[in-house]
Amino acid sequence: MKRNEDIRNIAIIAHVDHGKTTLVDRLMQEGGVYRENQAVAERAMDSMDLEREKGITIKAKNTSVHWKGKTINIVDTPGHADFGGEVERVMKMVDGVLLLVDAKDGPQAQTRFVLRKALGHGLKPIVVINKLDREHADPERVHDLVLELFLALDADEDQFNAPFIYGSAKNGFAVRNIEDERVDMTPLFETILEHIPAPEADTEGEFKMLISNIDWDDYVGRVAIGKVLSGKVAKGDTILRVKEDGKRERIKVTKVFEYSGMGSSESVEGHAGTIVGVAGFEEVDIGETLCKTESQEPLPFVEIDPPTIMMQFAVNDGPLAGRDGKLVTSRQIRERLMREMKTNVSIQVEDGETSGIFNVSARGAMQIAVLVETMRREGFEVLVSRPSVITQQIDGKTCEPFETLWIELPEECMGGIMENLNNRKGIMTNMETRNGIVFLEMEIPTRGIIGFEIDLVNATSGHGIMSHLFLEYRPMVGEIVTRKSGTLVSMANGKTTAYSLSALEDRGKLFVGAGVEVYEGMIVGENPRQGEIPVNPTTAKQLTNFRSSGDGKGIQLSPPISFSLERSIEYIANDEFVEATPNHLRLRKRILNATLRKRASR
Repeated sequence: MKRNEDIRNIAIIAHVDHGKTTLVDRLMQEGGVYRENQAVAERAMDSMDLEREKGITIKAKNTSVHWKGKTINIVDTPGHADFGGEVERVMKMVDGVLLLVDAKDGPQAQTRFVLRKALGHGLKPIVVINKLDREHADPERVHDLVLELFLALDADEDQFNAPFIYGSAKNGFAVRNIEDERVDMTPLFETILEHIPAPEADTEGEFKMLISNIDWDDYVGRVAIGKVLSGKVAKGDTILRVKEDGKRERIKVTKVFEYSGMGSSESVEGHAGTIVGVAGFEEVDIGETLCKTESQEPLPFVEIDPPTIMMQFAVNDGPLAGRDGKLVTSRQIRERLMREMKTNVSIQVEDGETSGIFNVSARGAMQIAVLVETMRREGFEVLVSRPSVITQQIDGKTCEPFETLWIELPEECMGGIMENLNNRKGIMTNMETRNGIVFLEMEIPTRGIIGFEIDLVNATSGHGIMSHLFLEYRPMVGEIVTRKSGTLVSMANGKTTAYSLSALEDRGKLFVGAGVEVYEGMIVGENPRQGEIPVNPTTAKQLTNFRSSGDGKGIQLSPPISFSLERSIEYIANDEFVEATPNHLRLRKRILNATLRKRASR
């Protein structure tokens, strides 16, 4: 098979916050993407608003840089385990991976997961040990940890002998040896060209391409992105779209895009070995094949790991429904969820048993929270349930997903966290202490992880770090209690008053301030005991002709607890919903009326 020696296709994989997107920025700067007088964007590949706000990559995106006459196509992948499906599907587009590892932390959970997928596909790795300038950086120890990881993941001899590059993306240098002079990224570019194989490219054959990603263009609609495996494609060509069920649809190519630097540009034609976008479809799905003739066989798509958790999306039926959002009907919510399923291969959507409820399955609560946040910004109103795990029947036993959990925390916080994990049925498998920091490795049910990150942050004053990775299905381990507190539930509709809330502060912590619209069944606070307490936060002070001794003194309320979307989803119980609208997050009971709730609980 011929190879296109002018092209290299690589994916960058790493754990969250190890510097992937910063490295891509630096490669783009040295690869001539920006003009001399052009403003250089920081974290340029994080194009979504949510990515910039959270500081993480959510969607896999591709760009290309040019260096000494060669084109290097780079796919920037997410580092959070919940978005692993984004990584799995781009494996067919690339011929090698840059494994980016923090010089202090070493390889983490997501590193292990994605690297296993990459090695299984036979991709050639280059290891970049990043953040050499970081305090307590230990590149020699990290080098040995990476080699141990290669052994654990059954890398072949060629993969095990991967080249190592040391550097700092933030400071803009890469070196082959730690002692070398630190100038620029040239050693990394040279290593990519030397060690990543050029893509196999049958330039004389008939056009064939596997769709690995889908984009949207305001002028031409859906754009199918993938690597051209043979032949070429140009504007005006008639090609075939091979669907999952084997049916073939003839379409005319309206545009061919190539990706360079910060955006895409219209290309005359896409050649074998290049990553291109093809437009001309009304409908197209990830994993389908584009080809030239009827006789060509469809290409196999990468196997995606199944989802492990499920959440319910429901139509907002509360008293304040429709006041904030524009898209509130079950038809609109269903269409939006089905559209998400087409571009996100690791999310599955099914209609619920009752109308207006949809079951959404995914890898983790973070992935669904990002979907809900995106929908809020688009003008949707939706109710979201607490995550529940997807069980399987194995050898006649009901089994649930277990995960490996890695935790990094200060030594003095150890006792409380261990007690918490014990209540969540966690089993410790390894423990290390370095520089006053404890590193724990646990095996824990996925149910036990839901809501744990909040406890970890609170118990360690923000110093605790956790990551987790799906392990296997095991028999159910019984009940896990993750919330020991109860709730204060409003039994009236109206606006809250400072007079009423000041009396409620003795009962527990409040989630609402004065002057907030509430309704019957809405959760307005937390009480220390389990169970719910009905309260009336709307009572106004009775006016009389007598002046009381306390007149003239303003009521001082403690600031209410503010919840983020992820925190809300993990906080609620199974009989509660999060009401997510464009401008409000409210916690509420599934059944708003107290009498009906009691009747249902019997």
